[in-house]
Amino acid sequence: MRIALLADIHGNGPALRAVLQAARDAGAKQVLAAGDLCGYYYDTADVLEQLDQWTWFGVQGNHEGMLQALRDGAEAEPIRRKYGSALNLALRDLPAATLDRLRALPHPLWHAVDGKRILICHGAPDARDRYIYPDADEQKRAALWDSEADLTLFGHTHYPVLWRVGQRWIVNPGSVGQPRDRQPGACWALYDAADHSVTLRREPYDPQPLLDACAARDPDVPYLREVLIRTS
Repeated sequence: MRIALLADIHGNGPALRAVLQAARDAGAKQVLAAGDLCGYYYDTADVLEQLDQWTWFGVQGNHEGMLQALRDGAEAEPIRRKYGSALNLALRDLPAATLDRLRALPHPLWHAVDGKRILICHGAPDARDRYIYPDADEQKRAALWDSEADLTLFGHTHYPVLWRVGQRWIVNPGSVGQPRDRQPGACWALYDAADHSVTLRREPYDPQPLLDACAARDPDVPYLREVLIRTS
């Protein structure tokens, strides 16, 4: 079976649409998501609707965790100033059942397919908010290692990485919704359980409607626009 590996969609509906179309074209039958479905951008409901057209499994990222802080109220304005208004809009507009669904995502999560064991996490299996970048040394990478996992899927950094330890893969597919490696597009990875291979992918899409939405809704958070189109 072929599986689409995703991370850090961040409410970017057009980017996810491009990725899922490419995944269909590549013969993927399932989607695994390493957290942060929401936050930064504004299409959380659309993201869930798109994913629900698939058999998919996912974990909670730190932005799903922020929904709790926003509900409690004390951190609402600092979160908005740093990350934009997307989470506030999600709290205002999404049904309570949908918000509860996001908050209830597990972390970490084990998944099995075709005899392969896959460990899904956001930052690391034991720490949702841990950053493990592509230049991480072996000591930092060890936080992702589990001898029972044929493949560990993680995210959080928004940088794609593909490491192999013996016959075991450690994969960050990069961010669907907000890549930070100065290469525009929507990142993901394709895992083929039959031959135990992983391919990093990146799909083009038109970000202009999203750039316009950011300018209208969060003009005081220019990073939301700049990160989508910067190349240097």
